Amino acid sequence: MTNDDRIGPPLLGSERETLRAFLDYHRQTLAMKCAGLDDEELRERSMEPSTLSLLALVRHLAEVERTWFRRVFEDAAAPMVWSQKLFDFQAAYDASTSTRAEAFAAWEAEVETSRRIEREAASLDLVGYQPRWEKEVSLRMVMVHVLLEYGRHNGHADLLREGVDGTVGA
Repeated sequence: MTNDDRIGPPLLGSERETLRAFLDYHRQTLAMKCAGLDDEELRERSMEPSTLSLLALVRHLAEVERTWFRRVFEDAAAPMVWSQKLFDFQAAYDASTSTRAEAFAAWEAEVETSRRIEREAASLDLVGYQPRWEKEVSLRMVMVHVLLEYGRHNGHADLLREGVDGTVGA
């Protein structure tokens, strides 16, 4: 198992503190699943014909962060990180020429933007516009949605990491 330096969510806390902590815990989980692997190992695909790899998940979650925080609350015209069009996440999954440095730099930048947007919001009731649904959404809903994205994809990361080097665990 890799070193587990994650900070667990509080057992008692406000709604906002709890959502923030769980989201950061899942962000840390993704980073932990990739720890100690080189570019080639991070690009190892799950199985044909899938292009899913740990590096693809990092790239995908950079786009998830951008789509749900930056584009909803700050800049609806911000281009996607790798995709040519909104919600074309298959482009992010093609990590065949990507590197750890490139993918993690983009992901970490988007996470920091997301954290800033959340910190600066007066409340979880902040309203933004989700173009895919053509509806307004709250920061609360966005945080829950992104948390669920990480939960789902960290499950994939568990299996991918085990396939790379046999590492299993939290």
